[in-house]
Amino acid sequence: MLLERDLIQSSGFRNVREGGRITGFQFRLRMPSYRGMAASLIDGVAVRVGNLVDVPADVPRWTFGGRQYSLQELWNSDGVRWPLEEAALVTVPFDGGLPQGVHELSIELRLRMSYIPLEHQPSTYRVSRAVTLAPEGGEGTFRYGVSLYSYMDDFGTVMDLETALASVADVGATGVEILGEAHVPHYPEPSTTWTDNWFALLEKYSLEPTNYGSWIDTRLHPGRSMTVTEGAAALQRDLRLAHRLGFSFVRPKIGVVSSDLVPDPIWTESVERSLDLAHELGVIICPEIHSPTPIKHPVVDDYIALIERTGTKNFGLLIDTGIFQDRPIPLRQGETRETRPAFLDGIGVDPADFAQIAQYVVFIQAKFHDINEQLEDQQIPWLPVLKALKDAGYTGYLSSEYEGERTPWRAIEQVRRQHALIRRIAGQLD
Repeated sequence: MLLERDLIQSSGFRNVREGGRITGFQFRLRMPSYRGMAASLIDGVAVRVGNLVDVPADVPRWTFGGRQYSLQELWNSDGVRWPLEEAALVTVPFDGGLPQGVHELSIELRLRMSYIPLEHQPSTYRVSRAVTLAPEGGEGTFRYGVSLYSYMDDFGTVMDLETALASVADVGATGVEILGEAHVPHYPEPSTTWTDNWFALLEKYSLEPTNYGSWIDTRLHPGRSMTVTEGAAALQRDLRLAHRLGFSFVRPKIGVVSSDLVPDPIWTESVERSLDLAHELGVIICPEIHSPTPIKHPVVDDYIALIERTGTKNFGLLIDTGIFQDRPIPLRQGETRETRPAFLDGIGVDPADFAQIAQYVVFIQAKFHDINEQLEDQQIPWLPVLKALKDAGYTGYLSSEYEGERTPWRAIEQVRRQHALIRRIAGQLD
């Protein structure tokens, strides 16, 4: 598992319970040196959290190899090590714990470097970081998940599969969503070794596969469109792989023929030819309603018409919450309002429109772009959105889909903020 570059890691920041009582909080700390070292060389870590907590270096306790130590116990230890590749778990006693939200966590870490003259010791590392306390709970109206698309620029560069799944589990989510051609090595035929590891990691982090993203590339060959037979084959290939990996939903991203995302006409027959297989595998096919396509649109009407005409239980709608965006995404470097798609300013679908299609919706991707340190989403109005979902009887997954700035590791913290935000709002609705 890979670590974030910051000494203070986003993952692992949470309150600690003993019995039914919150007795403190903990966070993970990366070794700041270029090497691992004996834990007896630690001279402690002072911790401050805003105006709430300010403890001296000898108060926090340390966990290595699953065992917790006081600072004195570390000094007396022999053979306990802080490896370079593993984060230490630091626990701070604090009766009642920290309130939910974003906190400015500051540390002063002290290490004894034997090869540096005494007058320059201990080596001291002072860092601060705004980090979101892991949301508690998760029971209630909705289920919570994360799409690994949220970590796309990180995945394969500063994040591996286990790091991604551990980050999902660390926010208390239970569902994980992937993109077949992004996250499955040797797609569409992953090795048995990879598949076995996939299921082992799901078990380790108590996660269930939710939605599998696939593509029907209708412009696969230059000069001609994909045929119905080819479209059905592409969809069925992914239905089989999704089933093999334990997924319940498959989102086919179908090639489009217009700027408002009208799908290629082959979609209807390609899907109908695949419904029997979907039924056999226990998988639901669910194309997404994605900006700039609103809820009140012929595309949505056509999808519902197929459900009504066939009576299938293996086809439904996936809603991307980007359709509810009501404020613009900030311009990126080199962009102007004229040079980028207008829908990035938001199409502002009324959340009340959800009630008209709720009976057909099987999955929701909780798209977002930026949540600030006050847990305010800068584009999506979550209170009316979540209220509309609840009032319409939706109780399925809200699967985080971060699509904001791709600075390394930023997505981890942004997903944490979204879960803290939407669970707080959902809790107020229950």
